[in-house]
Amino acid sequence: MARAKQTARRPNPEGRALSQDLRPTPCAGVVCLRGDEVLLIRRGKPPRQGQWSIPGGRIESGETAEAAALRELKEETGIDAELLGLLAVVDYIAADRHYVLIDYAARWRSGDPMAGDDAAAARFVQMAQVRTLGMWDETVRVIEEAYRLYGA
Repeated sequence: MARAKQTARRPNPEGRALSQDLRPTPCAGVVCLRGDEVLLIRRGKPPRQGQWSIPGGRIESGETAEAAALRELKEETGIDAELLGLLAVVDYIAADRHYVLIDYAARWRSGDPMAGDDAAAARFVQMAQVRTLGMWDETVRVIEEAYRLYGA
């Protein structure tokens, strides 16, 4: 028996209605550390366009989360790194999208940051500056956790 399409709406953490039809999109991100610095990108596209964040993006069909994290890191910044471990799984839920963000810690191996793909800018930032950049609270939390676990 076919099920009727659900059109009910439910609240999300930001207090807006969210369609139950919206499927979560799996994404992978990387907190790449180099000494007392963390690699950040300025987002060139929504969501959070213009804001600083960690490199990351959608996991492609047939791709592992770890492989996606390293691919997105290379595409957005030109940096090569070694993954150190899983940091967090974070939900970003807005009225029109739901991303499941799988974030890894990594240590820089080679390369100079150069914005690519959908990043408008890429650079290493001193850890002491992280809280001054107006980033999403969850991004700051994940960066600080990576530094606590794997930092200099």
